[in-house]
Amino acid sequence: MSSKIKNTSLNGIQEFLGDDLLEVYEEYCYPLLRINRNRLHETCRFMKDKLHFIYLNDVFGADRFTSEDRFEVFYHMISLRDQQRFFLKVYVDEEQPVLPTVTDIWKSANWNEREVYDMFGIRFNGHPDLRRIFLPEDFKYFPLRKEFPLLGVPGSLELPNTTPDHD
Repeated sequence: MSSKIKNTSLNGIQEFLGDDLLEVYEEYCYPLLRINRNRLHETCRFMKDKLHFIYLNDVFGADRFTSEDRFEVFYHMISLRDQQRFFLKVYVDEEQPVLPTVTDIWKSANWNEREVYDMFGIRFNGHPDLRRIFLPEDFKYFPLRKEFPLLGVPGSLELPNTTPDHD
């Protein structure tokens, strides 16, 4: 662990997680904790119920493009009562890109988890309506993965003509 949490409202998180708290640091003046993905759901429940982080602002993913624990999923939550922001991060491997949904904790996770699924292919077990949000259901690719071609997959989607008309 790289540092201690300075935020007083988060004092209990280290005791709650124990060895499943894998990394602690500040990013842009906000605490960021990387935790064991197997404790994600119960940690989110703890954050909301015990530490009053009642507002889930965002869930987003990133492709680390590594052979182990390839993806990261971030949970950005806010305590309106304490006026504090907080980030949880979990790693997800490429072979089994699955996490539990947190839609039962925060309804606002619904569309965010769908977007992470649509862009990275990370599935959220227990999600009430996990389907693509931007791309067609039969689209076989995940465009925010690093191996996705910059110009897209030829012939996978019909794209509008971008050549200007010269009349």
